[in-house]
Amino acid sequence: MGEEPRLVRVLLEYDGTAYHGWQIQPNARTIQEVFESVLDRIHKGRTKATAAGRTDAGVHARGQVIHFETTLGMDALAWRRALNALLPDDVVVLGADFPPAGFHARKSAVSKTYSYTILNSSVPSAFLRDTAWLIPFPLDAGRMKEGARFLIGRHDFSSFRSSTCTARHPVRTLSRVDIGRAEDLVRVTVEGDGFLKQMVRSVVGTLVEVGRGAIPPESIASILEGRRRALAGPTAPARGLCLERVEYPEGYRYSRIEN
Repeated sequence: MGEEPRLVRVLLEYDGTAYHGWQIQPNARTIQEVFESVLDRIHKGRTKATAAGRTDAGVHARGQVIHFETTLGMDALAWRRALNALLPDDVVVLGADFPPAGFHARKSAVSKTYSYTILNSSVPSAFLRDTAWLIPFPLDAGRMKEGARFLIGRHDFSSFRSSTCTARHPVRTLSRVDIGRAEDLVRVTVEGDGFLKQMVRSVVGTLVEVGRGAIPPESIASILEGRRRALAGPTAPARGLCLERVEYPEGYRYSRIEN
């Protein structure tokens, strides 16, 4: 045992298909529950883990960041190996380090990047069934790009949040909303300083409406101004969404440990 507790930070990826999101819930399997149960086994006692993003049920992550406190003297590589030896195959620690005092996985973050994958095909994919939204009708990625530009900047995103969202302040800043297409795959990438509940999925659902020609690209501006969820498009399914990256200020940036 070490003399003083210290913070451990891990970079985590997971397939969220079999989980009811990150946060612990009664009678439901969650990423936090699984991760903390492994920490409890290693520490032989209760250990709480805090995540940068509280992903919803069915949402995936390639770049989730988690911190927890420990008094064990293990180095970063030993932490990665010990956690991966006990975690299920659909939850993987990519690396670990020891951030400076004061670091908080969620509160210290300055931006998060999410991607959303759409399979724009009349034929389903056995391999993408849990990681992409199947859209069988044609989508015009150019129209979606036109609509996306209205989302850039600081806005009240009340029209793009869940009716159960409890955030007191709905204003967020998006620095990037990109639409990319490679054959049948359309990918929406969104970067911002924070996100409301189901905000990215609501944005994607609305951009799909633009892409299929149901609403004009410039209608995004009036949807934002209206500040009512009913004005926007449907909420895209959780399975296409992935937390890609979390950014921190200079002093808190992540140092990935290889090998």
